[in-house]
Amino acid sequence: MQSLSRRDLGRAALAATAAATVPATARAQAAPSGPPIRIGYSMSLSGGLAGNGRPALLAHRIWAEEVNSKGGLLGRPVELVNYDDQSTGAQVPGIYTKLIDVDKVDLVISGYATAIIAPAMPIVMQRNMAFVSLFGTGVNNDFKYDRYFSINPTGSQVKETFAKGFMDIAMAMDPKPRSIALVNLDSDFHQRTAESARFLARQHGLRVVYDRAYPPSTVDFAPIIRAVQAARPDIVFVGSYPPDTAGLLRAASELRVNFQMMGGPMIGPHITAQKLQLGPILNNLVVWDVYAPEPTLQFPGTQALIERYQPLAAKEGTDALGHYVPPLAYAQMQVLEQAVRRVGRIDQAALAADMHANGFDTVIGPLRFDALGEWTEERNLYTQYQGVQGNGIDQFRKAGTQVILYPQRYKSGDLRKPYTAGA
Repeated sequence: MQSLSRRDLGRAALAATAAATVPATARAQAAPSGPPIRIGYSMSLSGGLAGNGRPALLAHRIWAEEVNSKGGLLGRPVELVNYDDQSTGAQVPGIYTKLIDVDKVDLVISGYATAIIAPAMPIVMQRNMAFVSLFGTGVNNDFKYDRYFSINPTGSQVKETFAKGFMDIAMAMDPKPRSIALVNLDSDFHQRTAESARFLARQHGLRVVYDRAYPPSTVDFAPIIRAVQAARPDIVFVGSYPPDTAGLLRAASELRVNFQMMGGPMIGPHITAQKLQLGPILNNLVVWDVYAPEPTLQFPGTQALIERYQPLAAKEGTDALGHYVPPLAYAQMQVLEQAVRRVGRIDQAALAADMHANGFDTVIGPLRFDALGEWTEERNLYTQYQGVQGNGIDQFRKAGTQVILYPQRYKSGDLRKPYTAGA
């Protein structure tokens, strides 16, 4: 188990900062007391999802440190209780059973990703706990649990809206595309996103010339790229996780693809290490995302969080930039915190009622939840990497390297085409 008291994530530095800015009398008055409010969850700290699980946990710890430095929650200190699920959904039910029945946590949240959230749902529902999840897509569509709340911009109409930005960008090209290829990992998230692309392709009259899912065991991606090339699509929509994304893009580079537009929910470039590994291969790739360091997408607290996160991430050896998961992970805790403060007690039913009835101010902007616990206003971003030179990190810190193409209200640049690896 990792808890706040068992890891040193810059506690001394954070405490020193607090001491320098808060008078001693105020600190004494604000010191939390009594038994801690324990928040339990599983988190992928090893395995394939750890690249996003570890920065999520760091963002949670930053939040906990800040809350405790300001007097805690309901005057009590907060304590994080988490176990490594090893990126394996089969581990999750046992973890939540232990958290609730043995550790007696007061509140539960989820770890990162649909594949980790879904296995927790039956346990959480049996115990009637309010549940704030992180990066789950369509998890509650079948459960319809009224105490579930999702920190993910996809919204509840995934089929109708997830690929909308990609399609809108493509259909604004001159000439308009006439054909599309669909490639996706055989996973719950990517099957849902492919369904959206398929649905919207029909709406736009695009001819689907290739539509296949590949198994998680795939290691050689060249045959997939060759098959897509042979189908001669104008645009290519790809859904993949980090190891696959790297394999697909390297194969695309080696085979010297030339598509008018390529991208989609290719999870991987969101992680700093993969940005640096791929470098110019990313140029002109259009990817689904949740945040980019563009001036059009700044909310109160966003930059302050990233500036606090980055030096701690350097010490921890986790994702260096923190642009993808940390802002949403921090917002996950803000939602829980604001609901608890408004309700004034730990009451699962009252917390769920509050989350349905009220809005939240977070580092990713204002949020409200619908009946399924999804955002009332989806905010799928589509961004494009432009002008990447070499493999240095500083270019990814600044505006203009990953421009926002969609939605219009956050747009910060124009589409460049075609996608030819290393453009």
